[in-house]
Amino acid sequence: MPPELLRLAMRQWTTGVTVVTSRVGDLIHGMTVNSFTSVSIEPPLITVTLANQARTYSLVVESGFFAVTILSAAQVEISDRFAGRTVLDDERFVGVPVFPLVTGCPLIAGGLAFLDCRVATAHPLGESTLFIGEVLAAQITPDGEPLVYHNRDYHRLRE
Repeated sequence: MPPELLRLAMRQWTTGVTVVTSRVGDLIHGMTVNSFTSVSIEPPLITVTLANQARTYSLVVESGFFAVTILSAAQVEISDRFAGRTVLDDERFVGVPVFPLVTGCPLIAGGLAFLDCRVATAHPLGESTLFIGEVLAAQITPDGEPLVYHNRDYHRLRE
């Protein structure tokens, strides 16, 4: 299976956009992720997949915790920033308002929903790792529209 063919096929899958963050002491990092889903409501479990060479991956492995911010349609710049498109790696959080829930991992203000997680299990997948996270705390924003990604571009939902 050629990797490029899979990339082209997966571009046809419409997803929401999240930023996954982690913290070890004063060191924080985050990255834009669309490989995210709910696995179980009871127990409360979600999954994220992170590239093994990513700094966020290293912090998740070391700390055992991560947080997920589900981005709103107004957060295209945040998505691009945490994807490494607009700022240097060490500048991702500069000027970005964040807050913690229970683990201390930063969540990005203005998102639609926030999940604070403990790593329940990790499954290596070659160049990436699938993390199953137990949701320890969640918070939602009552109003807002999701940031939607399809075929390498952002879109808005229409009624």
